[in-house]
Amino acid sequence: MARFDVTDAGWALIEPLLPVAAAGPLPRRVRDQFNGVLWRFRTGSGWRDVPDRYGPWSTVYSRFSAWARAGVFQDLMDTLIAEAAARGQVGLELVSVDSTIVPTHHESAGLAVAGETLDALNRP
Repeated sequence: MARFDVTDAGWALIEPLLPVAAAGPLPRRVRDQFNGVLWRFRTGSGWRDVPDRYGPWSTVYSRFSAWARAGVFQDLMDTLIAEAAARGQVGLELVSVDSTIVPTHHESAGLAVAGETLDALNRP
C-alpha cells in the first residue's frame, strides 16, 4: 500500500458504496484502481502518469469515468459525510471555499461595447 492509499478502515466504509460491491466483495484490483483515481486527482497529474501499481492507466480512467457518469462519487461523499456527522466527526473547520480569481475578457461578463470602441480596443 502506498503512502496515501485508502486504509483498510476507510475501504471498509467505501467498498459497500461502490456499484459492483452489490454482487459481493470487490476484487483487489478495484481497490487499486480507486486508489489510482485518488492519486491522479491528488497530484494533478495526467491519466497516463498514473503509476503502474494501480493498474493500466486506461483501466483506472475507464473505472473513474463509469463511476463519475453513475454519480458514484457524489453518493460516496454524501454518505461518508452523513456517516461522519452521525459519529460527531464533522465540523465547519473542514469546510473549504475556493477563492481562486480567474481574469476573463470583458465580453465574458456581458459588457456591451460599441463596434468602433471594440475595434479601437483590439487595434495593436
